[in-house]
Amino acid sequence: MRQGSYVALVTPMTPTGQLDIPSLRSLLQFHLESGTDGLCILGTTGEASVLTMGERKTVLDAAVEEVKGKIPILVGTGTIDPEHVKEQTLQAIDCGCDASLVVTPYYVKPPQRALMRHFETMADLGLPVCIYNVPGRTGVDFLPESIGKVAGHPNIVAIKEATGDVSRVARIQEACEANGVAKDSLLLLSGDDGSTDEFVLGGGDGCISVTANVAPSRMHNLMMAALKKDRGEVGLINAPLRRLHKDEFCEANPIPIKWAVKRMGKIECAYLRPPLDELSPEFHGVLEAAMNEAGLLLDTGSQ
Repeated sequence: MRQGSYVALVTPMTPTGQLDIPSLRSLLQFHLESGTDGLCILGTTGEASVLTMGERKTVLDAAVEEVKGKIPILVGTGTIDPEHVKEQTLQAIDCGCDASLVVTPYYVKPPQRALMRHFETMADLGLPVCIYNVPGRTGVDFLPESIGKVAGHPNIVAIKEATGDVSRVARIQEACEANGVAKDSLLLLSGDDGSTDEFVLGGGDGCISVTANVAPSRMHNLMMAALKKDRGEVGLINAPLRRLHKDEFCEANPIPIKWAVKRMGKIECAYLRPPLDELSPEFHGVLEAAMNEAGLLLDTGSQ
């Protein structure tokens, strides 16, 4: 894995809910051409929780065929049952993916010691692990002090921090150093588009971005400017995107962003499998206005 902008990729589907692999391949090429630094597939935005193991393999095989060796392939393998996490991680290894995104087990609220054991167990499987901390969805927060205790594992290479709390950057780095781990040995990736600029300006390494689905070039450029600590350039790039960062969550992710990708003409339909649904018509104007403000509907080529 490396610094920069990773796209939290949507999974294209047909109007009947089948995988749309030709559109997936097209999206993958779009991101290669647009400078996206890394690919995050089969995460929350990719509707992984409603895909079968066979469908996951189909998606992974297409990704490996299209982008392997060109940009890192990070695949979501986390879920509530550790045995299922192992199964999905081993599948990712077999398919040739580069790293796994492992979310804190949700709903059951494991204590910190159990979370540490969980991540170390998954890292022992051999695939580099990016820990995913998103307490707003899971109900459990993997604390900086606990992150520091597992950061020394050779296969724990990154964390996606989706709390929106930019002070976590310094706290995680301090926790790593307190446990004898160099603070730059763990990639710190923001999982909150609205605060990604400050996260990276404050010492983070990049983002796993929903916005990058429709503005990949700009998110790459934003991350490069933030890594250089060029606050002026960061402001210029990010200002037109701020409304989009907010309004792409007018309904639960990935409902709005999938509609936005379709609105740009990158996929043929915005179908989402139950229990989700396509974007309510009452929000079409909201999201379109945000896309217009970002300049995304003027040129649907490289964004």
